[in-house]
Amino acid sequence: MKWVEVQIKTTTEAEELVTSIMYELGVTGLAIEDPKDILAFQQSEEDWDFIDPSIINQDYEGVIIKAYFPEDENLSDKIDLVRENIERIPYKERGKRLGEVTITEVYEEDWAESWKKYYKPVKIGKRIVIKPTWEEYKAGEDELIVELDPGMAFGTGTHETTMMCIEALEDYVKNGHTVFDIGCGSGILSIVAAKLGAEKVVGVDLDSVCVKVSNENISINGVEDVVETRQGNLFEAVHEKAHVIVANIIAEVIVEMVDYINEYLFDEGIFIASGIITEKLEKVKAKLMEKGFKILEIKCIGQWASIVSTLE
Repeated sequence: MKWVEVQIKTTTEAEELVTSIMYELGVTGLAIEDPKDILAFQQSEEDWDFIDPSIINQDYEGVIIKAYFPEDENLSDKIDLVRENIERIPYKERGKRLGEVTITEVYEEDWAESWKKYYKPVKIGKRIVIKPTWEEYKAGEDELIVELDPGMAFGTGTHETTMMCIEALEDYVKNGHTVFDIGCGSGILSIVAAKLGAEKVVGVDLDSVCVKVSNENISINGVEDVVETRQGNLFEAVHEKAHVIVANIIAEVIVEMVDYINEYLFDEGIFIASGIITEKLEKVKAKLMEKGFKILEIKCIGQWASIVSTLE
């Protein structure tokens, strides 16, 4: 399968805005290369396994953002929207265009394999360790290991939104719970819920590639008896109720879900929502409160936010 890499050269100041635009346009994968971040890491006391020298040595002073879209019938429209938003329309607060766009074809096999050398085990929260299937790792006391091969699906565990979801699942999933994972991607959150003691987990995704990858990772982790993956959206694919629903998607979709999410939650059920750009946090919070949800916790990392709420 062929994908298209959209490379955007922009400034550090415009990074968050460009990133937000790309997610709004339905970006499937995204990478940000900022030499200043790498230099800061090198000067820190952290132990880094590998830093790509091409990033350090790039001759561009700003940030390079790489977004990935599948080559489908809507691709040309998406590319036009990218160019319109980034190149053609001057941003009113900057008085000039946001960046320079370059389009490149990428084959699935090349993309799916090339990044693996940079992906290492990482501990998230108190107990969860996300371990790539090809890496060795000795579990510490009380650590729960999630083995993962994301392939072409979103969800390595290292994105801020995923990390916040994992931390929330640690706090709210109890033995015997039923959990729904909406927009399950690689299946990482479904597997985490199962490892934390959930009795039944249903992962839902619109993308058939994500469903396939999720099922493979579920099998690798030996939680097939607990986790089931369904293709579709929440309202089409799920007909039961859960103690915890986690949705790591975009703010607009979360706002739409809130109108109906109570129908899928048990009394005192927990709704974990992430993938929210901080600029839209108040919009999501207001919608939840309007529909009778009590906000239990709000967390922000960088430009991303998560909200944990329950029905009052």
